[in-house]
Amino acid sequence: MPGSSESRYIRLEVISGNNLQVPSCRIPAGIYISINVDSRRRWKSPISVLSSDRSVAWGNTVTLSSHSSPALSVEIRASFELGRMLGGGEVVGRLQMSWDELLNHGDEPFDISFPPVNGVHPSLKLKVAIVHACDDQDDALIDSLVDCEIVQDTDAGHAQFAAYATSKTVSHLNDAVEHFQLVLDQCPVSHPDHATALTNLAWACLQGYIRDDLEDIDATTSLFRDALALRPQPHPDHPSSLYNLTQALTRRHNKKKTAADIREAAQLYHELLPLCAEGTYLRIIAAGKNGVDHVISGCSNLPIDASDEGIHLRQVVLELCPLGHQLRPTALNRLAQAVEARFHQHGSIDDLDTSIQLGRGAVSLCPEGQADRGIYLNNLAVSLASRFNHQGKPNDLDEAISLHEGALRLCPVGHQSRDFSLDNLGDVLVKRFNKRGDIDDITRAVSLRREALTLRPPGHPRRDTTLSNLALALHTRYGKSHVREDLNEVIDLYRESLRLKRLDHPERHKTLRNLSSVLCSRFTQTQKNEDVEEAITLCQESLAALSSLHPGRCLSYRWLQEAYLSRYQSLHDPADLSLAIENFRLASRHPTQGFPRRIEVAISWALRAEVYQHESALEAYQMCFELFDGHVMTRSSVISRREAAAAVRGARSLPVDAASCAIRRDNIRLAVELVEQGRGQQWSLASRLRTPVEDLESANPKLARNYLKLSKLISNAAQSSATITDRAAADREATEYRILTRQWEAAVAEIRDLPAFSRFLLPPSYEDLQAAARQGPVIVFIASQYSCSAIIVPTSGDPHHVPLLSVTLADLTNLKDRFTRAIRDSSRMNPGESRTDLIVLSRIIWDQIMLPIVNVLEHVLKLKRRSRIWLCPTAAFTSIPLHAAHPFQTKPDRSGKEPCLEDLYICSYTPTLSALIRSRQLMKKRAPPSFVAIGQGQPGAGKGKALLAVDSELELVHKLVPATANRTTISGNAATRAGALKALQQNTWVHLACHGKQDPKQPYDSHFVMRDEHLTLLDIMERHVPQAEFAFLSACHTAVGDEETPDEVIHLAAGIQFSGFKSVVGTLWEVDDSVAKHVVEAFYGYMFGDLKDGGVMDCTKAAWALNCATHAVKTKVPLEQRMVFVHIGV
Repeated sequence: MPGSSESRYIRLEVISGNNLQVPSCRIPAGIYISINVDSRRRWKSPISVLSSDRSVAWGNTVTLSSHSSPALSVEIRASFELGRMLGGGEVVGRLQMSWDELLNHGDEPFDISFPPVNGVHPSLKLKVAIVHACDDQDDALIDSLVDCEIVQDTDAGHAQFAAYATSKTVSHLNDAVEHFQLVLDQCPVSHPDHATALTNLAWACLQGYIRDDLEDIDATTSLFRDALALRPQPHPDHPSSLYNLTQALTRRHNKKKTAADIREAAQLYHELLPLCAEGTYLRIIAAGKNGVDHVISGCSNLPIDASDEGIHLRQVVLELCPLGHQLRPTALNRLAQAVEARFHQHGSIDDLDTSIQLGRGAVSLCPEGQADRGIYLNNLAVSLASRFNHQGKPNDLDEAISLHEGALRLCPVGHQSRDFSLDNLGDVLVKRFNKRGDIDDITRAVSLRREALTLRPPGHPRRDTTLSNLALALHTRYGKSHVREDLNEVIDLYRESLRLKRLDHPERHKTLRNLSSVLCSRFTQTQKNEDVEEAITLCQESLAALSSLHPGRCLSYRWLQEAYLSRYQSLHDPADLSLAIENFRLASRHPTQGFPRRIEVAISWALRAEVYQHESALEAYQMCFELFDGHVMTRSSVISRREAAAAVRGARSLPVDAASCAIRRDNIRLAVELVEQGRGQQWSLASRLRTPVEDLESANPKLARNYLKLSKLISNAAQSSATITDRAAADREATEYRILTRQWEAAVAEIRDLPAFSRFLLPPSYEDLQAAARQGPVIVFIASQYSCSAIIVPTSGDPHHVPLLSVTLADLTNLKDRFTRAIRDSSRMNPGESRTDLIVLSRIIWDQIMLPIVNVLEHVLKLKRRSRIWLCPTAAFTSIPLHAAHPFQTKPDRSGKEPCLEDLYICSYTPTLSALIRSRQLMKKRAPPSFVAIGQGQPGAGKGKALLAVDSELELVHKLVPATANRTTISGNAATRAGALKALQQNTWVHLACHGKQDPKQPYDSHFVMRDEHLTLLDIMERHVPQAEFAFLSACHTAVGDEETPDEVIHLAAGIQFSGFKSVVGTLWEVDDSVAKHVVEAFYGYMFGDLKDGGVMDCTKAAWALNCATHAVKTKVPLEQRMVFVHIGV
């Protein structure tokens, strides 16, 4: 290249570097290039951050004069500070080059290679050019001497430390530590380089500790901690200081197993990683297997900690494992376990739902074949079983069993985790046996747990758990088989388990109370006082071990109550009965236990209080209703609410038993309140969400709007949740629903704070309920195991109790069955044949049930003949046609026949008093009448036989309905599910002629048969048509409920009434369409007969019209087809 070196100016561009490894293996804050022109002057590039592939890009240019020196030195240096730098850092590579060597590469970029570091050659990419002038070239070079002594000691320390890293010679480490200590001594706390001096010394000491050449890790950690304190965010060296401290903490944890260290390291990584730019070397190291992954693994090995701090740590660890991270399933699983553990301590269902959601996430990220899948399946199943215990959802139990079965298949004989899977599957089988009573479940559970016990021989750390679990399975089997040997083995197993458990074992309280329950069982056999005394002591010890809000206290109260009651049965000390009742009270009120168990306790309380005639019986019933209401409210769909109601053993008779209890205590008003509170809860809950709020809107429009908005959201959520089949989605929906209900409950509480609204949506008082009798008395029929009676709610004044002394619950059940047979037999007779059985049964209803009531109506209330009365049957009474009561006999004076009930009064039914009140309230919203007749006589294939009389019935109705009613007819292909729903919403009067089907198992699937799809009860309930007035349901089984929950009165007619129709004609059994048209014709004749004289369509005339119609068709329509039609509503 031409030109004399003495006069040349050379422009040097430092483009990039590759394979840049630091000899000491310390992570640099950045890399820079130092070009030394002579011993006194050098050029230093900016510090650039090292990339994840150990490369650096600079693109910096300097112009140098070649006359100063015949050669130059090029150094690659690692800086451990991005901010103020102390010393020159650590040398990565150094080359001496002549100017001519530099210029030999022409104008193109070229690479120069440096001596190897850890077997790899660092390199630089440069570009040079000769220029003829240099502006301020001297300013490009800086004085290399700054704070000479401090710098020299620092650089010497780096050099010695690098030598130690490569040679492992301890003397080099000692020299490095000595140099760095000298620097620190010269940089007091106020010195700007104090943090750097701390860090350099700490890093050298840490490496010595790692290689066992130094011992004092605590002092080293303190140095890093002090340095971090001096470099708060946004100091440029804050990230590297965070990383340094994590290294000290993890190294100390590795050797000392100090849990606090690994927890703190996780918190530091949580702060560090967002500060590390993607693609940087610090990021890849911090996020790698020796960085955060090591900490995550360390945290995974920590014991489960259910404290808020412990759960926060697990949340931090999960955030350190983004989607795609190999340790994310583990982090999800461990967080799920911690959250579930907190549930078991505090009883928050939110924790349990969160645990299940996290567990599902872990399972989904661990496909078939991966080693940990069995663990995740087991843990998710355990959480689902816990939720089943707390909420009683059968789907949770079924899924838990399926998951445990899957986990056991992954643990064949010889697998290290087989004992866990055996034990856990045994647990859910015991639960299913308790729920469904299949003896195979409990037999298998015992077998599984015996096998588990063989895998946990004496000395095994979890033998105590399996001993308890096997004991529980055997005790459960004893409840079915009453094999005394089982009982003795159970006691021995529990005692051995207790002997092995530490006093502070978290599950010890369970073993204490379970042993107590077994001792009570043995006491009932042997009457040995020492058993019951020990049982009481054990339960008291169990309670003493638990915090005041621990969910387990509920079961300890329950078994303590059992022990006191056992002793009372033996010694008859009233103090023991009082103590038993108090523990019933404490258990049923315990706020952190789930509703199902508390309901079971409250039901047991009511039963025992009845048996021992204790004064707390009414309190127990009221507690049952309060808990039942809360339990049903937790379910997000009407179907799941009904399933929840049906699943609780002993709940079916609660309303009538409570009313009977109040009657026996001469509190008839309370009896009315209780039977109303306990019945029709499905309708009551749904009605709350449609409560008119006109008065509230006047008093506080803002609260009214908020309440209506939340009510609509809850109602919509209930409708949408019914269609969700994916279990994870259903869990999310349930969580969202629970959040909504809490907001709704808070809104209701705020409304109740208003002076005039203190009883807003609370169970109605007798005074409130008496509004149902405004147009005539309402007769509530009580069918209880303790007594059968009727309560007449008059228009004003106190209710009247009418004891039905000759009727028992068994009599009513027998009467119901006889009616079913008589109706079936009558349907096979010719119209002219005598219905002897029906006549006999109608006489029984008259003599034993209705005659005592009629006597009160006539002689006490002085009720005029042909007045209206409403019948409100409960329990077994709901399946008996009370309106058909008939003496079928001649008067004593031979002047004629004795009148029947429907000769004396116009009878209507009402599902509940509240339903009648609500219909009357909606009467205020009148709209111009519009009448639609919907008929489907030709249903689709497989949906029932053709109804040949439907079309003629529709024609008949069309003729009888006045033209002013804007009448329309929908039939044939137009009578579809969608068409019928639209017609129901758009018309105020409806006549429906088709097949009707009451589903006895799932009443919400009861339906009217349309051309395409069924029009279900659920479809009807979801519609809200407050302007609707009257519906005639000329279909089968539209006004009879299901057998499991008769007091919920879930049938098609009730659904029609709930949707907004105030007056409904329904049917109790199968309708013969060929004769029904006679009733229909007579009914509409009476209903609209006076419209020619200027009358208006009035749905309140329906009961009278039906009464007249059934009398008018006596000669045309057989008895059972006249009795089948009933009126419901206003």
